[in-house]
Amino acid sequence: MDYNQKIKVVFTGSVGAGKTTAIETISEIDPIRTEAKPSEASVLNRKSSTTVAMDYGELTLEDDTKLYLYGTPGQRRFDFMSHILTKGALGLVILIDNSHHTPLEELDYYLNLNAEFLLNNPAVIGITHYDEAIQPSVDDYYGVLKERGDAWPIIHADARKPEDVTLLLHLLLATLEYS
Repeated sequence: MDYNQKIKVVFTGSVGAGKTTAIETISEIDPIRTEAKPSEASVLNRKSSTTVAMDYGELTLEDDTKLYLYGTPGQRRFDFMSHILTKGALGLVILIDNSHHTPLEELDYYLNLNAEFLLNNPAVIGITHYDEAIQPSVDDYYGVLKERGDAWPIIHADARKPEDVTLLLHLLLATLEYS
């Protein structure tokens, strides 16, 4: 990998999985957020505001690699933003809320939504809200990937903890470097 470069990374995943929080947690600039009151009843029951266009932040790593961090909306009606935001990106961080009523289906959904991008770019998967729901397990997520023929790294991650979000990014960069 050519260090001192600028890398675009996109955070995507289910509503409430922590995309906005992850970017806020590690961004060295005040993040740009596009929050509005949710229009979907299922989202409104979970949170008072949600991303409607994108989130944006920046992070410089120890080796001076500059990361441009973009977050997609989680509401399905804004799925087209994933295709816009992944243009020029080098990797994808998929966050899945383990307390969602169908988290494995959510993983499958976001892998399908980004299937074209993932043909030539890596991903890493962060399982969030594990403190609220310990099932499904990491092995269950790996089972979904195995059925699909994918081999992306999966870890538990708390989007509020800088060390967890940074670990996701380091895993993604390692996947980029060694793929």
